[in-house]
Amino acid sequence: MLQQVGRFGMSRTVKIVAAAAMALGWGLSLSAQQPVVEKVVLKDTIQPISEGMLERALKRANDSGAAAVLIEMDTPGGLVDSMRGMAGAILGSRVPVIIFVAPTGARAGSAGFFLLEAADVAAMAPGTEAGAAHVVFMGGKPDDTEMQKVENDAEAFLRSYVKPRNRNVDAAIAAVASSHSYTAEEALTQHLIDLTAKNDADLLAQLNGREITRFDGAKVTLHLAGARIDTVEPTLREELLDWLVNPNIALLLLVAGALLIYLEFNTPGTIVPGALGTLMVLLGIFGLDLLPIRYTALLLLVAAIVLMALEAKFGGHGALAIAGIICLMFGTLTLVAAPIPQMAISPWVAIAASAGFGGITVFLVRLAVRARQRKARLGADALVGSSASAMEALNPEGHVLVEGEIWRAVANEPVAAGTSLLVVGHNQYLLRVERADAPHAETISARSA
Repeated sequence: MLQQVGRFGMSRTVKIVAAAAMALGWGLSLSAQQPVVEKVVLKDTIQPISEGMLERALKRANDSGAAAVLIEMDTPGGLVDSMRGMAGAILGSRVPVIIFVAPTGARAGSAGFFLLEAADVAAMAPGTEAGAAHVVFMGGKPDDTEMQKVENDAEAFLRSYVKPRNRNVDAAIAAVASSHSYTAEEALTQHLIDLTAKNDADLLAQLNGREITRFDGAKVTLHLAGARIDTVEPTLREELLDWLVNPNIALLLLVAGALLIYLEFNTPGTIVPGALGTLMVLLGIFGLDLLPIRYTALLLLVAAIVLMALEAKFGGHGALAIAGIICLMFGTLTLVAAPIPQMAISPWVAIAASAGFGGITVFLVRLAVRARQRKARLGADALVGSSASAMEALNPEGHVLVEGEIWRAVANEPVAAGTSLLVVGHNQYLLRVERADAPHAETISARSA
């Protein structure tokens, strides 16, 4: 009887373990079969930081064998060089790339339109727009021939992948040549996009089972039923760089850092202002280095510093300082060759930073110049012009208290104890004093100050 029970218990245990193993294997099999879509959100200007983030997301998707990469985009545009790099990465991706202009109210403007057309699947949410991709020249106002070259180059780049995608080349070129913009419905009617969708779930549901043509001509069927969306979050480095690439932040870091470094030079040994100022200046330069800079604006900034230094040294009655501040203002306003307003330095930030930095710089440099021009005074020389008090009657000599020290002094007339005096000179270690209410005592005090 005991053997039967033991065998029965053993048999039941084996069955439970076998069932658990089968369930675990079934679960792992389902997990392995579930398609994964890597999602990256580009809600910013097109610049080197967004380019790096997109390339990282595409590499992660290609390495993990994801079913697709979903790029949710809302951008006013950005730098041409970054756009070309991002478009090249999209076209060369082994994993199909879906660009979705969303949510409602989003746009794919300027450089964003180029990226939208580069995707294997281009989609837009209702209430979004795309286009206005006319090239903005960043190096000043070009002549007609130069501008035509830039436009033709941009149009050729767009044609190079719009036609293989079987999209409307003429409508795409119109967005570049005449800054035409399209709503989601217009873009779908003009065959600039493949579909419209309300959200991610609606988008993937419509794309499941759809056959698409890759850039190399290969036919691929998308299997996205029950797909798990993994969002690629920005790294701490990318968040920091994205903050620094804001030209207003970079300018303020540069100005504040320069003032802290100057403070360190005037009060050596404090260390903290110098170290913090150096860090801020380096961060500001790093941020500006990621943006297109006009060298003529740098010349204006150098001229501003020179003019303010001359004002402090020679005293131009404010004329040189005003000229320096104006140069500084125009230099900061035109420092970044921004293709879109969102990447330009705000006029209010430029004016405030220029006026504040200019005024503080002139004031501090003037104080430093005056301090260096003033003769150093030690010992009894340093006491000339100081207030004193008679510790005893001076008739004509006696002891006086000056700056907390007891000195021997001589007066030009008898002085009672406790009389307020003024040091007017000295003969080695013998001070010469006069009554503080003497007619010319105020003149001596002001001259010594």
